[in-house]
Amino acid sequence: MSPFTVVLIVPTGVGAAIGGYAGDALPVAKAIAQISDRLITHPNVLNGAQLYWPLDNTYYVEGYGLDRFAAQDWGLSPVRQNKIGLLLDCAIEPELRLRHLQAADAARATLGIDLTNYVVTDAPLEVELRTADSGASWGTLGNPGSLLRAAEKLIKQGGAEAIAVVARFPDDASESLQNYRHGSGVDHLAGAEAVISHLIVRQFQIPAAHAPALSPLTVDPEVSPRAAAEELGYTFLPCVLVGLSRAPQFITEQSHSRNAIWSDEVDIVVVPYTACGGSAILNFANQAQIIAVTNNTTKIQVPPEPLGIKVTKVDSYLEALGVIAARRAGVDFRMLNPYISALESL
Repeated sequence: MSPFTVVLIVPTGVGAAIGGYAGDALPVAKAIAQISDRLITHPNVLNGAQLYWPLDNTYYVEGYGLDRFAAQDWGLSPVRQNKIGLLLDCAIEPELRLRHLQAADAARATLGIDLTNYVVTDAPLEVELRTADSGASWGTLGNPGSLLRAAEKLIKQGGAEAIAVVARFPDDASESLQNYRHGSGVDHLAGAEAVISHLIVRQFQIPAAHAPALSPLTVDPEVSPRAAAEELGYTFLPCVLVGLSRAPQFITEQSHSRNAIWSDEVDIVVVPYTACGGSAILNFANQAQIIAVTNNTTKIQVPPEPLGIKVTKVDSYLEALGVIAARRAGVDFRMLNPYISALESL
């Protein structure tokens, strides 16, 4: 019997009520990890700017890689430690660059994280932010070639096994940013961040994650607790370095890894009820139990029923935890109820 494996997905940049802010889905991940042998999730769930919580049985998998894993194209090979290459956008101002280099050195000195020497891109990445009609965030990259050349240098010359990217994002004083800081908006950076990490993972098949470089914001006494992790300092890099340090490597079916994890070993996938249209969910629906959480609302409206996806619908993550615990114990969760109907003839 394979280890009991749960996948937790909260899509990026869709204004999820839980997981749409600065690491506010991390408590959910911590709780699920306690009742699972293995938890597979992605940076949007585990990243909390300068806050993080390493979990020994939890695997940090970038979104594009998670999609390929769900499609059974790639497996996940656990590692003890990755050597991380730090990739800096040349558009980052000298003082802000120094802040990020100091954060990286701090991670080396205090956490023992293994980093290569860093690389600065040969041209500005030119990140632009966009918002869809639904309210979800996305973005574009003006110089993707510069990103990929820098990543290739880190891999070939530095021996990097994972890539941490810091791109200069546009400073924003818009109403949408204020709404986000006050706990009622969409993370306007998240969609563009996903584009950056997707490009690297797709091209090089190694773990990658992104931390935006931004000018410090003015102090606001009304900041929501869910967004407060991003108010703590000059950089969001620490959680990315911690996540990438033990992110599993991607392998193909032709690769050999005794401890590799494949998607047919996944028992349960947990997802917001209105966010069931992603590639990973569409693939997992054919092989795992899908738990859809209704109170984790999002700006998109893609429930499972029109897609023909059968789900276990729950009101909250607290209820989802009960379903997961019952499944692991080999108990039909519907029997945890005083009202049980009698069997009928087929």
